[in-house]
Amino acid sequence: MIDALSQILAFDVLVSMFGGTILGVVVGAVPGLGSILGLSIVLPFTFGMDTLPSMALLLGVYAGSVYGGSISAILINIPGTPQSAATSIDGYPMSRKGQAGLAIGWATLASLFGGTFSAFVLMSIASPLAYFSLRLGPPEFFALTLMAMVCVAAVSRGSMIKGFIAGIIGLFVAVVGSDPITGDLRFEYDVLELSAGVNRVAVLIGIFALSEVFVQVLSGNKPVEYPTSGLAFRLPGLGAVRARLKTLVKSAFIGTFIGILPGTGATAASFVSYLEAKRTGTFREKFGEGEPEGIVASETSNNAVTGGALVPSLALGIPGDAVTALIVSLLIIKGVQPGPFLFTDDPGFVYSVYWIFFFINIVMAVVGGFMTPIFTRILKIPKELLLGAITVFAFVGTYSLSGSAFEVLTCLIAGIVGCAMRMNNFPLSALAIGLVLGPLVEESLRQSLIMTDGSFLEIFYRPYSAIILAVTILLMFAMNLKNKPTTN
Repeated sequence: MIDALSQILAFDVLVSMFGGTILGVVVGAVPGLGSILGLSIVLPFTFGMDTLPSMALLLGVYAGSVYGGSISAILINIPGTPQSAATSIDGYPMSRKGQAGLAIGWATLASLFGGTFSAFVLMSIASPLAYFSLRLGPPEFFALTLMAMVCVAAVSRGSMIKGFIAGIIGLFVAVVGSDPITGDLRFEYDVLELSAGVNRVAVLIGIFALSEVFVQVLSGNKPVEYPTSGLAFRLPGLGAVRARLKTLVKSAFIGTFIGILPGTGATAASFVSYLEAKRTGTFREKFGEGEPEGIVASETSNNAVTGGALVPSLALGIPGDAVTALIVSLLIIKGVQPGPFLFTDDPGFVYSVYWIFFFINIVMAVVGGFMTPIFTRILKIPKELLLGAITVFAFVGTYSLSGSAFEVLTCLIAGIVGCAMRMNNFPLSALAIGLVLGPLVEESLRQSLIMTDGSFLEIFYRPYSAIILAVTILLMFAMNLKNKPTTN
């Protein structure tokens, strides 16, 4: 651990941490952008970097964007990201009372606590989980990938059927190219560039970054008037924090637990925590009128999700949402295979990621405090300028993948498909998970069928597979039931 700590003090890692966190806060604060878009933009620019600074950059954008969403939720009642929707319920009333700086202070403190708590959980759980997973074979990993896909589809907005369709599209795109076992070409349609498969990064940039641009252009939303008055960052007093300590701790547990579950995400975590605080909180009668406890519940929980979501991604190589799918994609591109063998073969790298994630949450709080006075200026950046910059970054970044115009065409087609899917309420996260998990699903399934002499049912007769399948069914029903009131 000490050697790993010394590695993250390298200049390029520190610059990546600060730069990624600042960019993440800005991207999160601007309504309509968000975590996935921010990661999609910076992902191709990590190819010229070493693995550790690349991870620092992506984790900085991830944690910073989740926190940044609270800024616009508090200042203008428009959450920068869906994760901060619950924050606006009490954050905006505080802003209207002239307490915007204090509300941002509460959000910063809660985000720091939630993110740091989840970092400790990540450090405590990921390694034991990875070592336990060494007992699992291909059938169990196939069952785990199936669980991730089913859970993501089950909590998809719109309908479960659309979630399954999006996931299957992702799986189909993942198998284009040569068969990993026989070497036969599949679905290449006599196109030479497809014989090596579809570049998943180009697809991810297209469906997340470009489709966002297309959707915003087609929506034609008018610019929003933002407040022009200055802000003064202010932290709450110790007594006020002590009075809301129970909600702070409980929300951190809720957010981390929900983050570990596949497909649920920070939006669900923030609302679950908010409702729980509204039910049992010390100041629950004042919720909705500008009560800081509401901000604490939402922001602690959605930032606690970040560390929780990294647990299955690092320990099992199975991302639970679109954001961690992008992070897993980066590791695979860098030649680092997330999963149990990462912990045995390169524990130093894992420890370095732990430290990076821990310090990024501290950097996030410092950046939030210093940037508070200029948040109103950030929110005034013209939308047309932002969309133009995103388009340029998307195309330049995609071209830099291999210097091929075919990758740019792939990105453009993915953007059009992603736009069509968004406008018809198909969840892009399910497609991303399917795309990233595709090779693991295929490999584990085919190895399992070889082990069971072609019997599909025997895969689930093994004890761990049967348990995972039972948990999958329970989670699917539980999440779907919980999702219905939210979507209605």
